[in-house]
Amino acid sequence: MVPDRKSIRVDLQLIADMIEPHSRVLDVGCGDGTLLDYLVHFRHVDGRGIELSTEGVKISISAGLTVIQGDADTDLKDYPDDAFDYVVLSQALQAMVQPKVVLSHLLRISRRAIVSFPNFAHWRARLSLGILGRMPVSTTLPHEWYETPNIHLCTIRDFVALCRELDIPIESQKILDARGRVRHVSIGLFSANVFGEQAVFLLRKKD
Repeated sequence: MVPDRKSIRVDLQLIADMIEPHSRVLDVGCGDGTLLDYLVHFRHVDGRGIELSTEGVKISISAGLTVIQGDADTDLKDYPDDAFDYVVLSQALQAMVQPKVVLSHLLRISRRAIVSFPNFAHWRARLSLGILGRMPVSTTLPHEWYETPNIHLCTIRDFVALCRELDIPIESQKILDARGRVRHVSIGLFSANVFGEQAVFLLRKKD
């Protein structure tokens, strides 16, 4: 069963608030369907999901959600241009084999994309690497190096630079702490990259 739709994580609530009601939405890597379920019932979207894990697909379908099993790295190319108003990629970009290609597909198949990811430049990660000489383990990076699904860790500044390279406009962004609460730091300042543990970006297709 999908968890109580009234108690979704704070970062997922922030994502939901970025989405206009009655929109066409694709949730990429939707997991157990928690966000998608909330969007369908509270934002009244026409929601779809794609999820790699069999268990996640089963839970989502049992909750009445429209979810298919698939791999974002290979299957997004099969979606037609402008099929959705929003595509969500929550806490999964760093697990993609080809994050640059995936990001390009998100803005091909939708008008806007919402992307969230952990920030590898947070001060605790810097401390772990710089002082302790160990790969960081934290709330937002919870796995040991030998079992992590993350293969392309990036920083907030790295992501902004990639958007510039791909000529993708950033419409808005939220810098968050480990609990998903907004930190009031500027994206253009050094402090965002140091004190933000995760980030949520709203991107739009260039006119």
